[in-house]
Amino acid sequence: MRRTPLELAAIATAAVPGLAPTATAFSPDDDADFDSALLLDADGKRWRVRSPRHPEASTRLETEFMVLRAFAPSIRAELPFHVPTIAGTVRQGDLTTFVYTHLHGAMLSIEELSAGSPALAREIGSALAAIHDLPLTLVTNADLPSYSANEFRQRKLNELDQAATTGKIPATLLRRWEHALEDVALWRFNTSVVHGDLHEDNLMVQDDSVTALTGWTDLRIGDPADDFAWLVASNEASFVEAVLNHYTQARRETPDVHLLRRAALLAEFALAQYLVKAMAAGHQSMTAEAESMLQALSDDIDEQARRDQEAAQAAEDEAAEIQAAATAVSQNPPVSVVSIPDAGPTVTVAAIPEPSATSPEQPPESAPEGTTAPESAADSAEAGKPDRPGDSHSPSTNDQDDTSTAAISVVQVTPLHTANRS
Repeated sequence: MRRTPLELAAIATAAVPGLAPTATAFSPDDDADFDSALLLDADGKRWRVRSPRHPEASTRLETEFMVLRAFAPSIRAELPFHVPTIAGTVRQGDLTTFVYTHLHGAMLSIEELSAGSPALAREIGSALAAIHDLPLTLVTNADLPSYSANEFRQRKLNELDQAATTGKIPATLLRRWEHALEDVALWRFNTSVVHGDLHEDNLMVQDDSVTALTGWTDLRIGDPADDFAWLVASNEASFVEAVLNHYTQARRETPDVHLLRRAALLAEFALAQYLVKAMAAGHQSMTAEAESMLQALSDDIDEQARRDQEAAQAAEDEAAEIQAAATAVSQNPPVSVVSIPDAGPTVTVAAIPEPSATSPEQPPESAPEGTTAPESAADSAEAGKPDRPGDSHSPSTNDQDDTSTAAISVVQVTPLHTANRS
């Protein structure tokens, strides 16, 4: 039976002596595992209450208690965010309720986070890097779970087998996840400390800054892709890429290239884990919800596969057309056209005027009175030439008979105006 915020406030007064709540509010949490509430006391101080709904959830809270005790002041000082402090506990039968001092900040939805400023993406990337760079001794000294890369993959295979026994996982998803888990290259990564239960409800944000991280019930050594699954599930590629870039810059070691692929797989597989958990708890509504989400995911994958197949077929057809065109060209070789080289400037050849019928001794026809007879162009040109050595002013027979091309001097002939023509 779910506890109301008022009931949780009453339990908190037993866990923390002197606590006098004046207001309560619902606090988002894992509904299948916990009942949570925020409290406000007379001094204006805020508190958070988490009450487990079954023994396994209570064990997780007790594990978190050990984790938070392992965060020594020196470790807390190096983190770019705050972690919770437990103010008190109260045990009721097999279940233990925990009360935490409240941490500043607000819980934002994934849509609000992805629509935030670049500074917020940088803060989230830096927070993830700080978690994964925590010393491994933090986990081993607290006797918390530790998995190698191969052990982590085998653990997921076992969980897949368990999910398959429900008979409610679509065949498309079972094949997809099995093939991914059998791809050994995908699971070559360096393990690190991981939060293990990171999502938007465990992220406290204030003024584009990550102020605190909560929900430390699943701290372990394992695959860093675990803490990216909730980001990939948002389907906000640009936001995920921005977070990953800042994460890579802040990490002490370079993350493996398959990190986001595994994160996407883990985000899908989380639906199967949700189904198994809902069926184990006997929650029919949650079971139906998990089945619906799994079927929707399967339909989306089938649709994407169909689109990919159509695109591949279109590319194959286009390649065949190009090949056919190339074959046709090879059977009918094209004519090579070579450009004609530039022959240089065009030479204008003017016709040589015929010799005058009049004798050289005969004087030219006198021009009408009042006018001056124009000189021929040849005469003008000849008059302008300087005398050459050996030239004679009298015409010679050799000059009239020399018609070789070497003796041809091409000149620009200026036509006479109509009024000057005889």
